[in-house]
Amino acid sequence: MQFGIVSDSSCDLPEAYLQAEQVQIVSFYISFDGENYYQEGKQISIPDFYQKMADNPDCFPKTSMPSVQDYVDAFVPFVKDGMPVLCICLSKKLSGSMQAAINAKQVVEEQYEGARIEILDSALATALQGMLVKAAVEIRNAGESLDEAVRCLGEIRKSGHIFFTTDDLKYLEHGGRIGKAASVAGSVLKIKPLLQFYDGELGPAELCRGRKKSILKLIEKMETYMEEHDIHPEDYYIVTGVGLWVEEYEQFKKQLAERLEEAGFHVAQWEDIQIGATIGVHTGPYPLGTGLLKRWKKGM
Repeated sequence: MQFGIVSDSSCDLPEAYLQAEQVQIVSFYISFDGENYYQEGKQISIPDFYQKMADNPDCFPKTSMPSVQDYVDAFVPFVKDGMPVLCICLSKKLSGSMQAAINAKQVVEEQYEGARIEILDSALATALQGMLVKAAVEIRNAGESLDEAVRCLGEIRKSGHIFFTTDDLKYLEHGGRIGKAASVAGSVLKIKPLLQFYDGELGPAELCRGRKKSILKLIEKMETYMEEHDIHPEDYYIVTGVGLWVEEYEQFKKQLAERLEEAGFHVAQWEDIQIGATIGVHTGPYPLGTGLLKRWKKGM
């Protein structure tokens, strides 16, 4: 390997993949009571996180970013082996995780002569941050240098776009995304939000009457986006994701695939992920969505 790869747990990649590709994860922390914190994916699983929210509808968990020491601990084994490190972090517009990584880089580079650590703002979150990590793995496995990886990933991240919906406005209210009056009115009228993520942050929410309509609107948005941007599916990661698994997710994936196929977009490979806690604390247990990110190709 030309370089080691580290990411925070917002990348939401499965453990089997991370182990197989030797990607080191630095966990966010989750708290349900504001006092006890658990490492995401290590001390509490994502299914357990969502199930606890579903079982306790008045519970509003929160996350805390990784510490500087957490990043130091992830960097040092690579540095001791004489290997440079690429660290890919959750969008800095959403979290201080990247700043913790920068501080850890300074600590390690002062302690170990010749150490080299590059910190990259993914400008992404959840599944698309994960796809950027996958692109980094592909670049590394192709024998490319760390400099080339940083250059390519800096271009790839600009292409990311996510469309998603949730089943309950109260988590957005609790996180300050909408006001209490809108949340109460939305609950009474069964209003569901439709959100987008691009340019490193959440865009304005649209509102739909009912879950089914919000899912159909989400599919329509994805199709329109691909048409307007002349997307060729073979050049992109096409991703779908869900929080707590629900039957409607399988129907959603089927409807999305059929709609895109009818529009002339043949998607040969789909990425399917479970949305993690860093997004889940703001959406509640039932987010689902889709997104895309350009793939890496040698010579790009």
